[in-house]
Amino acid sequence: MKTVFAPHIGRHVKFGRKPRDPGGVRLHLSDFISHTALPPIPATFSYAAKAAVPLADIYGNDTMGDCVIAAGEHLAAVATGNATGIPYHCTKAQIVAAYQAVGGYVPGDESTDNGCNEQAYFEHLRTHGFSNGTKLIAAISVNASSFSDVLAAAYLFENLFFGVALPDAWVAPFPAGPGFTWGVNGNADPNNGHAFLGIGGTASGPGAGIDIDTWGLLGKITPGAIAAYAGPAGGGELYTLLTPDILIKAVGKAPNGLAWDELIKAFDTLGGTVPVPAPAPPAPAPAPPAPPPKTMTLTLLQAQLYALDKLHNSRSLFFTKGTAQQLVADSLAMHWVK
Repeated sequence: MKTVFAPHIGRHVKFGRKPRDPGGVRLHLSDFISHTALPPIPATFSYAAKAAVPLADIYGNDTMGDCVIAAGEHLAAVATGNATGIPYHCTKAQIVAAYQAVGGYVPGDESTDNGCNEQAYFEHLRTHGFSNGTKLIAAISVNASSFSDVLAAAYLFENLFFGVALPDAWVAPFPAGPGFTWGVNGNADPNNGHAFLGIGGTASGPGAGIDIDTWGLLGKITPGAIAAYAGPAGGGELYTLLTPDILIKAVGKAPNGLAWDELIKAFDTLGGTVPVPAPAPPAPAPAPPAPPPKTMTLTLLQAQLYALDKLHNSRSLFFTKGTAQQLVADSLAMHWVK
């Protein structure tokens, strides 16, 4: 298992993403998306802030080649943080358990630390779920050569799952800290197999690209680098992962931007049982301003009912409720101005 020194933590980190499985049925976002029907995508957006602490946790990727598992648990943190404000932060034991289940890792046996395949991990998520119990509906393949597809997936589903053979120039020298940019820089190195998460984006200009989290650092990958390294020609793969909660939020963002019925039918042909979520109803029209309060003279009956209601809810009187009610009614009847 190849390692590289990471100055931001002062020790080596590992790779661990195995090449993609050429077989199997895959869904492609381009078959379901209509860019002309999508609502405008913000010029820049990020889902990192509400999951900052878990994203800074490398989840054991310094001692194990578990980058695929780490990227998945970072996704769980982003999804929960942006949905509830409290990101799910899994434990090291949970990371190890998932790596054992997917990659055959045996703690303490270095010979079993061989990384894992993304498709095998996705199947594990579909049947067993992330560490917080949320199960995957499906992983949808995203065309790395279409930055409009890439950007739409990152915005709608709040995640991109990269599997890349990193060029050597990206890790030699290793990024010194956050804020780095990975652009096109040499050939992909199959020995540098790595999985990482996309968590935001910028549509155009000098900062165009996808915000990423890798080995506990936040950086950016450019559209050109995505096309060069995250597609089949560069030995890479790119997905967006859908859970029930992610799907519901995406429908709310773009009720007409994707063929949701057809997409969900495709999920079901792969073994899922996903109901078509109803789009969020439009916000109700604001209520007209309340009219100014009217002044009025209370009748005797209204005053009696008001007093009785107050006494009915009182718990501090020492006489019986019936006696109190009679006293108030009699007093108001006697003293009310006719």
